[in-house]
Amino acid sequence: MKYDVDRPIKADKRLPAGVADRLPDGIADETARREFFMREAIKLAKTAADAGDVPVGCVIVRHNEIIAAAYNEREKEKCATYHAETLAIERACRALGGWRLVACEMFVTLEPCPMCAGAIANARVPKLYIGAPDPKGGAAGGMFDLFKTNVNHKPEIFRDVLADECGELLKSFFGKWR
Repeated sequence: MKYDVDRPIKADKRLPAGVADRLPDGIADETARREFFMREAIKLAKTAADAGDVPVGCVIVRHNEIIAAAYNEREKEKCATYHAETLAIERACRALGGWRLVACEMFVTLEPCPMCAGAIANARVPKLYIGAPDPKGGAAGGMFDLFKTNVNHKPEIFRDVLADECGELLKSFFGKWR
């Protein structure tokens, strides 16, 4: 089965205020491109922290356009599944009108947990960019690596994209609780 990697966006993306909708002209370097999108995810992580939730932000990009963005909303919505990644995947699926995100890239400020790693595999996300590692709960190499098991889809993983900035958000957030 061939998937339409250029299908049009079917729904309003409804990106949070302050999040860019696409890569600005003039950024041609791959490192600068990755950092641009991770900085958009960092903006979202800060929004989560301001709302009292663990500062994790996520953007999903297709053809250098942000098609979905989310941050952790577990505390706000009182729901264990409201992680940045699962919310962003749901919004990207709605925007594209299908569950396969085969032409997309995910940028997330913290290594995904087992639930989110499973959702990434199920959505067929081909590229995953991770900010900070999570040695205690990460499922992409931290606590264990779900993608080294026999899952049906394994994204290409790029680690440590602005890891210091992403990690500092978490340290600052949890430092307030101690």
